[in-house]
Amino acid sequence: MSLLRHRDFRLLWASDSISQFGTFVGQTVLPLLAVTVLAATPFEMGVLTAAETAAFLLIGLPAGAWVDRMRRRPLMLRADAARAVLLLSIPVAWWFGALTLAHMVAVAFVVGICTVFFDVSYQSYLPTLVGREQLLDGNAKLQASQSVAQVSGPALGGGLAQLAGAANATLVTGLGFVASFLFLFRIKKVEPRPPQPADRRLWTEIGEGLRFVFGNKSIRAIALCGTTAGFFLMMETAVMVLFLVGDIGLTSGLVGLVLAAGGVGGTLAAATANWWYRRIGNARAIWVAIVAMVPFELLIPLGQPGWGVLVTAVGMLGVGYGVIVHNIAQVSFRQSICPDRLLGRMNASMRFMIWGSFPLGSFAGGALGEVIGVRGTLWVAAVGLSLSGVWVIFSPLRRMVSTPTTTPDPADLAQPAPPAQ
Repeated sequence: MSLLRHRDFRLLWASDSISQFGTFVGQTVLPLLAVTVLAATPFEMGVLTAAETAAFLLIGLPAGAWVDRMRRRPLMLRADAARAVLLLSIPVAWWFGALTLAHMVAVAFVVGICTVFFDVSYQSYLPTLVGREQLLDGNAKLQASQSVAQVSGPALGGGLAQLAGAANATLVTGLGFVASFLFLFRIKKVEPRPPQPADRRLWTEIGEGLRFVFGNKSIRAIALCGTTAGFFLMMETAVMVLFLVGDIGLTSGLVGLVLAAGGVGGTLAAATANWWYRRIGNARAIWVAIVAMVPFELLIPLGQPGWGVLVTAVGMLGVGYGVIVHNIAQVSFRQSICPDRLLGRMNASMRFMIWGSFPLGSFAGGALGEVIGVRGTLWVAAVGLSLSGVWVIFSPLRRMVSTPTTTPDPADLAQPAPPAQ
């Protein structure tokens, strides 16, 4: 059955799309609020950016074990409700003249905790909802929505911040999570209760997930590639608004438009990813996409005032394209070969490594920005991100074309995985 006729998938798709839209608006207006109203320094911007993802480093691993013990949809509903309340507190505090950077950092941190549980649950819930044979199609559709949100969210966020103020624009973020909750609530399919492990010791369950990730040479390479790329990407993100406002001299509205370039690339990638997978194979695309985006990444620090900002925008567009082609392929690959009972822990282990590098990269970006300047920090990030593909190039993925349809070679796995359906 086509996923477009799958009612519950459509509801999940709508929920995720609206949530992503609110997220990308927030990722634009919160830094703008910190820079233009609270006069945040590069280091403070690094702290704010780090707070958004610190939870993946602090609780990412136990979250996977907890998710594997629970039904995923109720957990996602609670996460959406909490994120809505927390984010709506920012405009309320601003209206009463009580908003501080410490408040914003605290909200970002607690929202990050909720996001850990939502993201681990969501990636583990999709195979249950649509079946493994439709994972590539499902992930591509969800990624397309994320990319559209990445295009329109920053542009709308920048425009709203300029017209109504950045604090008022954060309303969109909180309301996005309210809408996400309502769509998730309407899904009818009842999840089976997950089997409870005989040994319920938390660290034993965590260790099982880590052994699967590190024992599988292909998944280990994906994890190390993502960790390296994530560190340098967040180094870049921590200073990007400062670069566009301070070095390039853009208004809030134009900042949103430039940041949207990455989403344009992602939207094109989501629309054309299956074309690439049919021609070169989805496993091969995991490393080809990373290599292809290197020239674009090196364009980003070359932006200049005036029309020279287009160089940065083109670079962001190309990087956005490559990242999405890579992400759809690698997420579907690991979902396909991982046993159901380990999905939560596998996804959490991957999130712990990849997203756990985000706060470290953000701190490093803020600190480097103070020492060598914003543009110098972007060059360090560009070089580091360009080298991240080494892990997947020198891995078994380089010899694969598509996701295995039979049980992978035991030499490549710590334990046998079921064949992809």
